[in-house]
Amino acid sequence: MNVLAYDLVDILWWSLGFFLFSTWICLFVVVLSHIVSSQDLSGWGKALWLVCLIVVPVIGALGYVIARKGKFTTGQREVDRQKPAAPRGYGKDVAVASRPTPAVDAARLDELHERGLLTDEEYVRQRMRALS
Repeated sequence: MNVLAYDLVDILWWSLGFFLFSTWICLFVVVLSHIVSSQDLSGWGKALWLVCLIVVPVIGALGYVIARKGKFTTGQREVDRQKPAAPRGYGKDVAVASRPTPAVDAARLDELHERGLLTDEEYVRQRMRALS
């Protein structure tokens, strides 16, 4: 028998098996993460579901999805709702709040002019720009 001689049916069966196995792994990971992060399950409830998921994986995962279908679909929406929303324009608010006021700019310019670090022309130009 030639090892490389696969029938199309064998390839289709292998593809179906691979698809079902990868689907099962995804379901297992999703159910496991949902059990661990569930806020409404007690510690013993989580432990019981984890034991069911490990001992009889297919029945445990499907049983969890069927038994907790309402909580399973709304869990992430509740978590998203509980997160505080970032205020719109946050960066703009901080930038505006940290920008010195015109009075502070004028006082700083007066000090620089008195110390001789600014010429009269620079002082007038900067003061007009700060107060405008």
